Amino acid sequence: MSDGAQVRAEAARAIASVRFDGRSLKAALPAARDALADPRDRALCEAIAFAALRYLPRYEFWLARLLQKPLNKSAQKIHALLLAGLAQLHALELADYAAISASVDAARTLGQPHLAGLVNAVLRRFLRERPALEAAATKDPQAASAHPRWLLDMLRRDWPGQLDAICEQGNREAPLWLRVNLRRISREAYAKTLQQHGIQSEASDISPSALRLPEPVSPMSLPGWDDGLISVQDLSAQLAAPLLDLRANQRVLDIGAAPGGKTAHILETAPELSELVALDIDPSRQKRTAQTLQRLGLKATLATGDGAAPEHWWDGHTFDRILLDAPCSATGVIRRQPDIKLHRRASDIDALIATQSKLLDAAWPLLREGGRLVYATCSVLRGENERQLDAFLARTSNARALPLPSWLGRPSGVGAQRFAGDDGGDGFFYTALEKTP
Repeated sequence: MSDGAQVRAEAARAIASVRFDGRSLKAALPAARDALADPRDRALCEAIAFAALRYLPRYEFWLARLLQKPLNKSAQKIHALLLAGLAQLHALELADYAAISASVDAARTLGQPHLAGLVNAVLRRFLRERPALEAAATKDPQAASAHPRWLLDMLRRDWPGQLDAICEQGNREAPLWLRVNLRRISREAYAKTLQQHGIQSEASDISPSALRLPEPVSPMSLPGWDDGLISVQDLSAQLAAPLLDLRANQRVLDIGAAPGGKTAHILETAPELSELVALDIDPSRQKRTAQTLQRLGLKATLATGDGAAPEHWWDGHTFDRILLDAPCSATGVIRRQPDIKLHRRASDIDALIATQSKLLDAAWPLLREGGRLVYATCSVLRGENERQLDAFLARTSNARALPLPSWLGRPSGVGAQRFAGDDGGDGFFYTALEKTP
């Protein structure tokens, strides 16, 4: 078995796990990476899997025309291997011969040698008919945009002028952003350290701690990682802590804290807080929060519970600041989680909106008068953002929206909406609310 065949086989296993078993790509990739010894092979495997799922609606459109009939259930890994093959030839633009040859060998690695000829024939047919297939895809909205119809319909309703740009950004590879721990080292000093290691970086104009790395690299291999000098956090996510307007001796609640990125940023921004309670409903994800804080040398009060049911975990003392990082459709981070296109449904959105509404109503009594609540999602849908906050303000007489800085995003009701690609960051929505007497 060649290394190239094993890479394609592992990518196909991961893709099949997501496509047919309903797993997330984040959950499926570790096993594929662990099966490959060479870091270059692991990187290629990951790139193939991401590309196949990023363009899944288009590739399924093409396969429906390239296959004489759908493959049966026993050949799901071969179906995934064909998706991986299209990703290599289309998105990754790998050499035709190498991509096809390794994919044919991978069919044997996957225990389906009798389908190796099919893999060869389908991928070669794609090369021959590519212009016609690409022309046909432009006439189908889902294939053309590589986004599901339900999401296209919602985006067209909410952001008709930005629809094409949102979809284009959703199909791009997400950049790597670092958050420099400014309590330990300046951003300029850390950028210089990176440069000494041959790594280029770019500073953000809107976040004093953010550095973008133009070239992908394993974060754990970066200087200062083990010492807690840096964390991986998208630029848009780094805007939450400053928006809280933190002060010394305040008591802060972070709802939806896991895996701890925003929690850690709050503590780095204001280490003199009296207490930070980091709440999450998932015990396993809270373990990641603990690991995050331990690596960075930070301390918080970790609580496991439902933000919509504070009677089970709240001690009765109000908070000066609350960050509600609400569960959402994650439509602003599709470029990082392309499997959202496959797993999310239109029917999920109403349920998410109802959950967000319950969390807002439950969090508000926990905030002291004069306190501030920051509501954040990584969604670009108005129902989860602008309309959600309009409804909350309409039913909450002692809440008022605070003015937001212009650089935070484009105005959207009482909030600011960021799209993926804005300043290089992910799609996010922010609102800051004050509790009035």
